[in-house]
Amino acid sequence: MSPIQTNVQLLAMKPAAPLLLIDVDGVISLFGFDQTEPPEGRFTIVDGLPHYISGAAGARLARLHASFECVWCTGWEDRADEHLPHLLDLPRGWAHLTFPHEPGADTHWKLSAIEAYTGPDRAVAWIDDGHDDTCHAWADRRPGKTLLIATNPAVGITDEHVETLLSWASAASG
Repeated sequence: MSPIQTNVQLLAMKPAAPLLLIDVDGVISLFGFDQTEPPEGRFTIVDGLPHYISGAAGARLARLHASFECVWCTGWEDRADEHLPHLLDLPRGWAHLTFPHEPGADTHWKLSAIEAYTGPDRAVAWIDDGHDDTCHAWADRRPGKTLLIATNPAVGITDEHVETLLSWASAASG
């Protein structure tokens, strides 16, 4: 067997990296913090709206990108990939979810798009500041490995979140 055939067989046997669904507001764009002692970061204008972008979020997401397929899961939709790679020094081209204009009344407004994108079996981690009971019920009933990471919107993604996600990705991929 040639080295190329061996490499193709190994790639075919390797499972897909887990998905990491990334919210922006409350994870990267912070709010609700003490204005006299703001966290590390800076204000910027995105589409005419002020956002306080975490100074540490870019490096933390870059670490996660090595173990996950990163997907923007935010009301920013396609604007996330338009603005955030430049603001956070991240690669462009991450996928994004598009949400229905009329979300279901009995579930979180992101869940139908998440289910359509992820399918039932793919390992999925979702970092967001707004998980509700329907998100937890969805995560509990999914056949695929699922992890919900909740952030404090005044702090956003932390090193502890990153370590938890990396450990989970290692276990989910192995």
